Amino acid sequence: MQRLVLAAAAAALLATPAFAALKAGDKAPAFTAPGYLAGNPVQLSLADALKKGPVVLYFFPAAHTKGCNLEAHLFSEAVDDFKAQKATVIGITAGNVDQLADFSKETEHCGGKFAVAADPGAKIAKQYDAVLAMKPDWSDRTSYVISPKGEILHAYSKLDPSDHVTETLAAVKAYNMKK
Repeated sequence: MQRLVLAAAAAALLATPAFAALKAGDKAPAFTAPGYLAGNPVQLSLADALKKGPVVLYFFPAAHTKGCNLEAHLFSEAVDDFKAQKATVIGITAGNVDQLADFSKETEHCGGKFAVAADPGAKIAKQYDAVLAMKPDWSDRTSYVISPKGEILHAYSKLDPSDHVTETLAAVKAYNMKK
């Protein structure tokens, strides 16, 4: 009986979308992190990225996992749409950080079209309240759109990767229409 209760609780946790604690209007925590772009090491800084325009910062659980592979591929397919809106896409993960160089360049994932940052120990994810509940050393699947002034414009948390691109691109377009 106890196993059934635990299994039901775990299933409910997995089925329930997470909700980002940072809301529209909150200040986005500054960060710098090592990462990769097309397999090459880069140093990523939120402050530097914001100088170019809005930033789409999407946290994902781990490189080379099914949902994260799909999400990275969806962002890579839409990166030109984000660039047309003057937005920078940055992926960030606390899981499988040793695999980010390959993940950043592989066509079926990022395809070298945007940078991915390593967040060992989920330090940055904790600042953004984007920690995976069932695995606290990994990031949750949470996407933020951040204005050039460092303000959260939109937050979206859901383990299903399908709508993160649509959600963030719509928020970037709405921001640009208001400017």
